[in-house]
Parts: sequence; C-alpha cells; structure tokens
Amino acid sequence: MKIALYQNSPVFGEIEQNIKDVFEAIKNEDFDILVLPELFATGYLFKNREEAISLADKADSGVTFEKIKLLAVEKNALIIYGFPEIKGEKLFNSALAIGPDGRSFLYQKTHLFNTEKDIFDPGETGFSVFEYKKAKIGMMICFDWRYPESARKLALLGAQIICHPSNLVLTTCPDAMITRALENMVFTVTADRVGVENRFRQSLRFTGKSRIISPSGKILAELGEEESGFIIVEIDPQNADNKAVTPNNHLFDDRRTDLY
Repeated sequence: MKIALYQNSPVFGEIEQNIKDVFEAIKNEDFDILVLPELFATGYLFKNREEAISLADKADSGVTFEKIKLLAVEKNALIIYGFPEIKGEKLFNSALAIGPDGRSFLYQKTHLFNTEKDIFDPGETGFSVFEYKKAKIGMMICFDWRYPESARKLALLGAQIICHPSNLVLTTCPDAMITRALENMVFTVTADRVGVENRFRQSLRFTGKSRIISPSGKILAELGEEESGFIIVEIDPQNADNKAVTPNNHLFDDRRTDLY
C-alpha cells in the first residue's frame, strides 16, 4: 500500500486556490491513501467563531467536500483532510476520509488547543477505526497527539495506520509521534503545514516536519520545516498487527489493567 502526505502553506480564506495548489502539486503522483493537513484549505487563525462558520462545510457537502470527492475518484484513493465542520448550531474542527466509492468517515477533534476553544465545540465522534483496501485506519487531529490515550484508543480498536492531520506550533510533536508509533506499534502519518499566519495582532509559525513513521519508531519519510511538499512510502499495514515486544511480551496483553 502506498501512503502519502502533502505539507502545504495555505493563504488564509482562499479555499479554492489552496485546494487548486494542492491538486496541482499531486497531479502526477500515485498513491492509495493521501493525508492533508488540519484546516488545509481555510487557514487557521480565525478572527472569531463567525468567521470560521463562514468558511465551514457540512460533513457531506460544500466546496471542499465536492472537490475532494472528485479527487478520490480520479486518483482511486482515500483522501483524508481537515476542515471546519458546521453541524446545526455547532462548529467542529474535523477530519474527513473520502474513498473512491463515495464512502466517507468523519472524526471531530477531541482535544482543542489554546484559542481553538473560543472557535470550536469539542468533538463528539470519539475515536473509531474503519477499513480501506483491507487496512485498518484511525484518525486524530493535531493536539490529540499530546494525549497518549488518543493513539492508544485507536490502536486498541485495531488501527494499523493512524492518520494525523495537523497545524503544529509546538515543536515537540514530530518527535513525540515517534513515541506514539512505538508505544502502540502502528504506522503514523502526521501531515502538517508550514508558513506564518499574521492576523488580528496574532502571529503563528507552523513547524512543518511532516512524517510517516513505522511501528518500530523509524522515520520512513519526512519533510522540512519550511517547504511545501509531497512524500510517499510503500508499507505493509499488517506489520502493525505484530505486537510482540519480546518472545515473552505482548504489547497489549501484558498491560496491567487491574492497576491502571
């Protein structure tokens, strides 16, 4: 299975242009799964909740949804992307996975970071795993990395690959994801963004360093801190099914759940 990610530098609010830029960059690429960053088409620093709502999609309609759905068909691939999701009176920081058969899987960010709490509602989906081309896939978003329970829950549900759309500003995450992969013996795919956003007297620099990591904690491919770019790795998802740490230790069976 070929798994890929794209690291971008979106212009705030320019949804159609940001989507076009990504599509142009990957037009000659071939993959089974592509992971895009958190809020990849809108940008991150919303003035307020109302501005975020003006740029939001529903989970099953909208500009971004329709274009990604077409891309999934064109590439015969699963595309995972981050977007602001409007649902009734609520607004979520969400990720959607869309396959070429039209099936989609939604995840709403569980752990909101800093001023995201002023914009978004806490996610309500919880963590779940779905199958694509016989691979078992889970999703988490950005700051979820800081809570080991996020990746562990997905691994206990059987995830072989954890896809992690992100807009990282804390520099510790890329290395922490090595630990998340190792402590759960799963593949992790962190798709980050780069660049600086300056809006309303706020300024954020995003860290880049998108990475695909193996169940043994090996960095299989990575990007730098400043450039947009695409990376792809061929993996065998079943390698994540072996939870033997030693001949006498099983990662999950040896947990002392009577004590913690």
